[in-house]
Amino acid sequence: VQLQASGGGKVQAGGSLTLSCTIARTTVPLNAMGWYRQAPGKQRELVAFTYLGRANYADFVKGRFTISRDNAKNTMTLQMNNLEPDDTAVYYCAADSVVVQQNPWMEYWGKGTLVTVSS
Repeated sequence: VQLQASGGGKVQAGGSLTLSCTIARTTVPLNAMGWYRQAPGKQRELVAFTYLGRANYADFVKGRFTISRDNAKNTMTLQMNNLEPDDTAVYYCAADSVVVQQNPWMEYWGKGTLVTVSS
């Protein structure tokens, strides 16, 4: 499985960015796809994921971020609005065939893309 993430960059607080993840290659069905992030000195954490057509969000992004998936184009996007300095992190897209809804840690990972939000 090969995932390619893009769309990171620098933005001021209150601004918006859109991250994209493309499934470049896969040999298994990827029913789950998600975004995770890792800030400097912190553990990687879940941001949002979609599984069997249902979107799920971490509390700290609800109402600000929107995850979507286009199966025809093999892509997933994360629309991030009203960004805050605490959103600064490396964002990773991930995918898997099956996940546990309560703990959706995924097997396949793309390289991260850096998001920097300045105050």
